[in-house]
Amino acid sequence: MDLDLTPDHVLLRDTIRDFMTTEVAGVVDEHERARRFPADIVRRIGEMGWLGINVPERWGGAGMDTLAYAIAVEEIGRVWGSLGLIVAAHTSLGCGPLLMSGTDEQRDRFLPPLASGRMLGAYGLTEATAGSDAGGTRTTARHERGPDGGTWVIDGEKRFITNAGHAGVYIITARTGSHADGSAAISAFIVPAETPGFSVGRLEDKMGLHASATGELHFDGVRVPAANLLGDEGAGFRAFLKVLDGGRISIAALAVGLAQAALDAAVPYARTREQFGRPIGSFQGVAFMIADMATEIEAARALVVRAAWLKDQGRDYHVAAAQAKLFASEVSSRATNAALQVHGGYGYTEDYKVERFLRDAKLTEIGEGTSQVQRLVIARRILGLRVL
Repeated sequence: MDLDLTPDHVLLRDTIRDFMTTEVAGVVDEHERARRFPADIVRRIGEMGWLGINVPERWGGAGMDTLAYAIAVEEIGRVWGSLGLIVAAHTSLGCGPLLMSGTDEQRDRFLPPLASGRMLGAYGLTEATAGSDAGGTRTTARHERGPDGGTWVIDGEKRFITNAGHAGVYIITARTGSHADGSAAISAFIVPAETPGFSVGRLEDKMGLHASATGELHFDGVRVPAANLLGDEGAGFRAFLKVLDGGRISIAALAVGLAQAALDAAVPYARTREQFGRPIGSFQGVAFMIADMATEIEAARALVVRAAWLKDQGRDYHVAAAQAKLFASEVSSRATNAALQVHGGYGYTEDYKVERFLRDAKLTEIGEGTSQVQRLVIARRILGLRVL
């Protein structure tokens, strides 16, 4: 068993780490305070190929594997959680459905601009009344006959959509009828941002990840050609569950990055901050927190690597992705909270970054399925029962 990264993975990790620390770290606080989307930085990382890491070279990507993508998200998130989320949503949720279910024509049209960063992608599943219960989707799409297979007319709203207002294309779900058992038939559609009838609603004021845009999507008689149906009609729900499996790996990687950032801040502070005439790290109360943080972060990273490896091997990674996401996200919350505790009163101020890490980490326990949903996924597979 070889646990070392390949030279290509090491080069990618080191290149991204250097870029993030030398070119990006200095502008993070400015963007976060202004709640400003980092369009310039996104454009630059697109030019370097980091928005298409796992997209095949045929469509303009780097043609690397899931592990490389997870490494990239961790390293980006280690410096800037908002940028890590932007990249994760674009890659897993914007490009992912096209890679998994798209026709060659759809991939030829949309993947090259997405992989190069000329266009961002976004994913529209969640609604005001359909979050964890995605089967409760109320957005509808009806087919109208016409030339070239006719058109689909979409009406409805989506909520909590990452990259809203900045994406050039949205992959969305809509109800197109009902199955024989009465359950909703959910289909997936490709909706370019310039499509008439499509608009972006309000952007959310969030607890953290302030430079990442999260907002509403509105569909008022949006017409897309039949060629924009992604996958088979009525098969969108099952396909999107598979997309979420991959997305959970990226959120887990983001969680590890945020947790590592917290540890990176806590260690030098514990070494240099003195109380009672000695560094606070020499007291067990602080030292043990550091030890727990370091140990849990390594364990979380190992789960992310395992899930990515299983996916790259073409093996079942459904439970592994849920386990990685569950554990890494909760470790991230614990580690960032511990780092703030190590900093004491200073940690509660904006002069130190640990308060931002704590706020950003909370999203990883919610996005791509809450911790409770991950436990359902894991328990159902282990028990073979319909756990409710």
